[in-house]
Amino acid sequence: MKVFVFEFVTGGGYAGQALPGFLGDAELMWRALVDDLIALPGMEVLTLRDARLAIPEQPGLTVVATDAARCRSDFMRCLDAADAAWMVAPESGGLLESLNRQVEAAGKWLLGCRPDAVHIAASKHATAARLAGAGMTTVPTFATPDLLTGAVVAKPDDGVSCEDTLLFADAAAAQAWHDTHPRAMHVFQPYVAGESLSLSLLCCDGQAQLLSVNRQHVGLAGDHFEFHGVTVNALGDGDGRYAALAARVAAAIPGLWGYVGVDLIAGAFGPMVLEVNPRATVSYAGLRAALDCNPAQHVLALPEMRPCRGLRPVTLEMAHV
Repeated sequence: MKVFVFEFVTGGGYAGQALPGFLGDAELMWRALVDDLIALPGMEVLTLRDARLAIPEQPGLTVVATDAARCRSDFMRCLDAADAAWMVAPESGGLLESLNRQVEAAGKWLLGCRPDAVHIAASKHATAARLAGAGMTTVPTFATPDLLTGAVVAKPDDGVSCEDTLLFADAAAAQAWHDTHPRAMHVFQPYVAGESLSLSLLCCDGQAQLLSVNRQHVGLAGDHFEFHGVTVNALGDGDGRYAALAARVAAAIPGLWGYVGVDLIAGAFGPMVLEVNPRATVSYAGLRAALDCNPAQHVLALPEMRPCRGLRPVTLEMAHV
């Protein structure tokens, strides 16, 4: 089988402009996906690579170096040559949804979430509404801060990671910022004290398998939140609460398929969902070392969900510039 792995940042998405400060996150995800797939018997990997980055050579891997002039045509050529495709890209601006639709339109096996599910998960407001409608506990999410009390968090509705995520002392401060940034498509949430966690899941047809519970390392620089890394498989799930939460998320958004990340806050009243990431996240890169399985092999085995056991915590530290 030949799989086209396209990671947007490393694969030419920023061709013709400066590479972003979170290049390291993207590189980590791309490397993990490629290595996990190549480790499987009979697997070939085809990938695009920004020509400014190092071009690795290894058996089973074909790398197409690309630039701004050729990126679109190179993408279509790689997609045409592959049997399956695994897309990793921001949900912002409908990007991931569009890429996944292109894979389906080309008649290839999409190793990722269905476009309609990506459309929901791309919006924090829509995700919160869908999950709350299914009876789940989510962090309340609003288009304006005027209904909130206490400290307020503002973040892009379709943003990724801690991108442009701000903390305000109160709703008045958040409203003042909102009034001076009328074009900002942000949502507003109450600041919830607790541990920042994420779940790594395998999803298929409304079902979910919990792979790991991860501790996210998030800090504040002034009024901006920053992502510093993650400890994969940091916590167990002895009472099954996180597996139950995973099952409810998958049932609420049945088009989730393959690897999915769920961000949450473990507060005084239990876990509260923040957002759903319908694609590979940084945590994916630690799974093969943290578990007794190859996560890519488990994705390819869907709809069968094979047993997978945690072995050890694995910490991935990130440095953004």
